[in-house]
Amino acid sequence: MVRLRPVAEDDLDLLAGWFGDPGFIDHWGDTPLTREQVAAKYIGRRRPEVESFIVLTGDAPIGYAQYWHAGEFEGGIDLILEPHGRGRGYGPDAADTLARHLLQHLHWTRVTADPVATNARAIRAWEKAGFRRVGQHGEALIMERQRQWTSTDHFGM
Repeated sequence: MVRLRPVAEDDLDLLAGWFGDPGFIDHWGDTPLTREQVAAKYIGRRRPEVESFIVLTGDAPIGYAQYWHAGEFEGGIDLILEPHGRGRGYGPDAADTLARHLLQHLHWTRVTADPVATNARAIRAWEKAGFRRVGQHGEALIMERQRQWTSTDHFGM
């Protein structure tokens, strides 16, 4: 349903428009960002600590996703969609796609998400993507998805 592609410098106008729009960031800090702030944070300049992606349906950009490292084999995901892309299954699909990449291909053991605890739509989306509630930190609900070990895992042997 969706695909993710790495953010490029050419995406600055798109991202500056999104992150400057209060309707887009209603649960992402709630404060519109300047073009300079977006350039510093969201177009790949924080690699390799943070990897940034555009969420696409077909060829149409509908959102932004990123993952960040909290250790060698774990970290977190952040995801936000344009208002017209919400409630259509794109969020759970994007979260699942990114989590599977991290858990299966980068061999992470744990991926977290931290939606605002009052954002019921986001919480449902994370749950549909296989995340479960594990705690709360301030206004954020802490959710996680762990790697499911299989018989093909070699455990370093």
